[in-house]
Amino acid sequence: MRKSLIAVAIGAALTVAACSDKDATQQVNETAQTEQAQNSAFNQSNPFYAESTLPYNAPDFTQIKFEHYMPAFEAGMDEHAKEIEAIASNPEAPTFENTIVAMERSGALLSRVASVFYNVAGSNGNDDTRALQGELAPKMAAHSDNISLNPELFARVKAVYDNREGLDGEALRLVEDTYKGFVRAGAQLNEEAKGKIREINSEVSSLTTEFQRNLMALAKENMIVVDDKAQLAGLSDSEIQQLADAATSAGHDGKYAISITNTTRQPILSSLENRELRQRVWEASAYRGTGNTETDNRPLVKRLAQLRAEKAQLLGYDSWGDYVLENSMAGSPEAAQEMLRDLVPAVVSNVEAEKAEIQAMIDREGGDFDVQPWDWAYYAEKVRAEKYALDSEEVKKYFEFNRVVEDGVFFAMNELFGITFEQRDDIPTYGDNIRVYEVKDIDGETLGLFYGDWFTRDGKRGGAWMSSFVSQSNLLDKKPVILNNQNIKLAAEGPTFLSFDEVSTMFHEMGHGLHGMFSDVMYPSLAGTSVSRDYVEFPSTFQEDWMLNEKVLNNFAKHYETGEQMPKELLDKVLAAKNFNMGYDTLEYIASALLDFEYHTLSPEAAASIEDVAAFEAAALERNGVAIDAVPPRYKSTFFAHVFAGGYSAGYYAYMWSEILAADAFKYMQEQGGLTLENGQKFRDTILSKGNSKDPMQQYIDFRGQEPTGEALLERRGLTTPKID
Repeated sequence: MRKSLIAVAIGAALTVAACSDKDATQQVNETAQTEQAQNSAFNQSNPFYAESTLPYNAPDFTQIKFEHYMPAFEAGMDEHAKEIEAIASNPEAPTFENTIVAMERSGALLSRVASVFYNVAGSNGNDDTRALQGELAPKMAAHSDNISLNPELFARVKAVYDNREGLDGEALRLVEDTYKGFVRAGAQLNEEAKGKIREINSEVSSLTTEFQRNLMALAKENMIVVDDKAQLAGLSDSEIQQLADAATSAGHDGKYAISITNTTRQPILSSLENRELRQRVWEASAYRGTGNTETDNRPLVKRLAQLRAEKAQLLGYDSWGDYVLENSMAGSPEAAQEMLRDLVPAVVSNVEAEKAEIQAMIDREGGDFDVQPWDWAYYAEKVRAEKYALDSEEVKKYFEFNRVVEDGVFFAMNELFGITFEQRDDIPTYGDNIRVYEVKDIDGETLGLFYGDWFTRDGKRGGAWMSSFVSQSNLLDKKPVILNNQNIKLAAEGPTFLSFDEVSTMFHEMGHGLHGMFSDVMYPSLAGTSVSRDYVEFPSTFQEDWMLNEKVLNNFAKHYETGEQMPKELLDKVLAAKNFNMGYDTLEYIASALLDFEYHTLSPEAAASIEDVAAFEAAALERNGVAIDAVPPRYKSTFFAHVFAGGYSAGYYAYMWSEILAADAFKYMQEQGGLTLENGQKFRDTILSKGNSKDPMQQYIDFRGQEPTGEALLERRGLTTPKID
């Protein structure tokens, strides 16, 4: 039943819901009423009625209009429900083919519309898409529950599961995964408990959608409007112009608007010389959603923690964390927390050393204050420049966008896997500045389509992510159509330059993209990135380090004007400085991951007793030894979208867990010769092509020959000295 689709659709915390204001006196003429009536009907005029005829069934955005979505969703849910009912009521004895495979084939229409709508809503949303997402959230939750809590359907699934001895490989994995999914959804509960599960699922779906919607509102409420250009000292002329343009767009002509990004730390803080403005920016970020503006996310935080704890208890688990991590590589919250806490002493030691250097810089410049969180990035950049004589703006001139894409990311993927990216200008997109590429294998065979949506735009959610319009499946004869998103600011004129982190992120997201692109499995539920949270970030994090491969760097890190390679002296500084401030980076992440567990290892009673979100957060950080005032969590509770709006509740630790795998795998590959087609093929065969068709740890052992250790992670982050033989 395409569980990957259902997960995306229901957990669509990727996007937001909001209500559009309508003029009560608006007059709608007769022609418009007729058109609306025609559009509300689902028929052949709706582009979702049948599969797209574009290559790889890519969405035809020349035909898709907003009014097509809801009729297609309604028809899709109705069609899917009928397909499921036919499977559940089949008079023939349940078999793998007539039950499990039949479910895999079901839901085609719903899959088509959901994959397009939720991607567009996240990448190019507006009031209409956000309102529709809010309307769809409880409906999609109910639709999912109607399947997973169907007793007749579960009886058939259980019968196949109980008689699975003759199955092996993917088929066995799919049966076991499907059965476990039904049990974890509550299929074995009594009717009263199932009713409560339905109520919780519906409310959680609505609240997570509201949380994300609120983040969009908070971005507007916390926009910093600056009257005096002099306060922007430290920014380049281009950056100041971007702020002026943003202010004009927001209705503040002649002023400058600083928008708040999704993390506590704001990128602009590393450049602003005006300390009062830095504090103003940081406080707007750190205190958003706490009731200091109109939108307050604190009630949602408390309620979501309570509902998840109640659901876990109904399903027989001690906590939401126990429920979530049952299917993870970590296995339990205790194991994941232990991994994080074991890192804390070394990380805090690094933070204290970094803090001392920053304070010394403040003192040398005559600052009569102790470093505060709004000071850290600004003075850290000064320490970096002094320590490594590194000018980050000069470095950016070697990271011109087009070169990074073509001569960096695409080049590295060709060297490692032999694949090529050929731009297709004939494939329509859903917005401006989106590129589409046809990906071809080393033998010239086509693999699928890749959409690069790298630039920020109004209506796009923050951060970077990978998704798909079409998932790979040999059963359905589908090749993948993959989408990568970032939020790079397109230069107003001239070339666009990237920061070191933006380049690294592009390699990271390509790793996710190839996990979907190289997928070679039979069943859609097991395809691509349909793996546990603490495994899905492994292939993407692994790809980041190819950015620093000498051959790759020499190919793309060239001056945008002269075309000359980055001088060795500057490159050496970049490499020496790459782990600078890593104590801060690591601690702010660990603090957020541990905070996630604090919320999601509570009992229902304890969650219900939370009165003050800020007090709970402060106590949690103190309890875990990560309460350092100058280094706040990367995400505070009221804007922690990963766990209160996205799919990472009790799972934010996954990035670090996956990094252990990635660091260990990358180090191993260097020992085997590094950037070679042979190494790439092995990684593709054992990891990237397998999806969830095989146990993740077994996949890793097939590649590496053993389970990973944590040594390479500390080396990767510069938190320990590598051993010398």
